[in-house]
Amino acid sequence: MADLTRVAASSSAAGLVRAARPRQWVKNVLVGAAPLAAGEVFDAEVAAATALAFVTFCAASSSVYLVNDVVDAPRDRLHPEKYARPVASGVLAPWLALTVAALLAAGALAVPIAADLPELAVTLGAYLALSAAYNAGLKHQRVVDLAIVALGFLLRAVAGGAAADLPLSRWFLIVAAFGSLFVVAGKRYSELVTLGERAAQTRPSLKGYSPSYLRFVWSISAAVTITAYCLWAFEVEDRAGELPWGPLSVAPFVVAMLRFALDIDGGRTGAPEEVALRDPVLIAVCLCWLVIFALGAFHV
Repeated sequence: MADLTRVAASSSAAGLVRAARPRQWVKNVLVGAAPLAAGEVFDAEVAAATALAFVTFCAASSSVYLVNDVVDAPRDRLHPEKYARPVASGVLAPWLALTVAALLAAGALAVPIAADLPELAVTLGAYLALSAAYNAGLKHQRVVDLAIVALGFLLRAVAGGAAADLPLSRWFLIVAAFGSLFVVAGKRYSELVTLGERAAQTRPSLKGYSPSYLRFVWSISAAVTITAYCLWAFEVEDRAGELPWGPLSVAPFVVAMLRFALDIDGGRTGAPEEVALRDPVLIAVCLCWLVIFALGAFHV
């Protein structure tokens, strides 16, 4: 009996780690966007605040994933891949998932409050409130679900600036907002194309979308993102040194968008973070963009 208890506890612990989705913490790297754009990411105080924002967003996002898995368990069991999620498969008890989710959310809010970072606490609070509303029913509302998920990405991008008390460029906010919408619409498009008639069973909001509509959304989002980025890059150039690093960064940025759009069109973006980690060409182009843009941001 004792052995069975230990096995069950070990299985629940492993399921809890899986349900927290640590692989998706890569999304929270977005908190470094504002400090990088400001050229302050290597300042000791800014770096510490950014690291704190990253850790707290990891806790907050894992809290959201745990709640999401409990709410979506019945539909996940119908999905060709999500049926293996810990809650849906019965490995993780719903009560345990919700208890840990509450503790993670409370901890995520308590840390910035204790560190006297009220703007970060407000940003995290907004993220958790939006996520709660999403899980409570807004995920089933067409268009609204796209906006809320995109806003979740935007809040990540804003969090680094909020934590380090850095001003945010209007172009930065537009790029982050519409770039997020581009990614979310692409994810929904991939789900719709991949699952076909089963799409509405696993995600009811997909019933109201058509491939052509989602193509329209991610096409418009891509156009606005690239336009705003160009304006942002030339704004950075006004503050930079002799070499035009800002304008030069436009080329790899656009190529990265086009590469990701290719993955969208092929229905391969069900999990954007996996595409980013598995596509070596996309990784190489993004690194090229990062180096060029950083040189401009740091006034080299």
